[in-house]
Amino acid sequence: MKRQPYASLESAHNLSGQTALVTGATSGIGRAVALELALAGADMIVHGRNEARGAALVDELKKTGVDARFVSSDLTDADGAIALADLSRDVDILVSAAGIWEFGPTSSMGAASFDRQFAINVRAPFLLVATIAPRMAKRGRGAIVTISSSASTSPAPERAAYGASKAAVDLLTRSWAMEFGASGVRVNAVAPGPVRTAGTEAMLGDKIDELGMGNVRGSAADPQEIAAIVRFLVEPASSYINGSILLADGGALSSIRQ
Repeated sequence: MKRQPYASLESAHNLSGQTALVTGATSGIGRAVALELALAGADMIVHGRNEARGAALVDELKKTGVDARFVSSDLTDADGAIALADLSRDVDILVSAAGIWEFGPTSSMGAASFDRQFAINVRAPFLLVATIAPRMAKRGRGAIVTISSSASTSPAPERAAYGASKAAVDLLTRSWAMEFGASGVRVNAVAPGPVRTAGTEAMLGDKIDELGMGNVRGSAADPQEIAAIVRFLVEPASSYINGSILLADGGALSSIRQ
């Protein structure tokens, strides 16, 4: 493949003329990513399951001057993921931010919980890439980012299934980078540590503060901090980054001491 010239400084952080699909965009990290990419000039396709929140997000995105539309789909169902992929097959940027976590001992997890986590965290991104990435490759360009987790490399007693699903995301990321990279498609992942969202606060309560104390900054991340990393990874400025799992955990003390 002919090497693409490096972007000029002016265009290195500009996504105008591109269209991005963000899954799980109606809350948390996904919502922050959608807003961040819109501010960079990308037209947006945002996914979620809540129609009201989707409509409100589209209104907010349009205020930045970009086109935006909402698509509702249940990613626990393979047909839902395939339908979303078919509706979004010609996007330039794919960010798979939809994800769930269900913590608990392996003995009480159950098959249904295990299947839900793998359906949304692993199968949905896989099916989206299966449809979208080949079309990116045919055009000779594209950027894909999946939200992984620091749990993918940090074993814990009550998050075996969740951690395994994110470890699968990491391997898929590296595999896709090899599969599509020569055709101009970059595939990376961001692996956040604790992030303060409505979902994590509802599930963990004050424990999110305790988890944040486990890094050198002493606090959990804001969703906007993760969104800024995603934006960098899909911009021309990061043209030499492919197949990377970018750990964003605030400098976890457990990792630094190893």
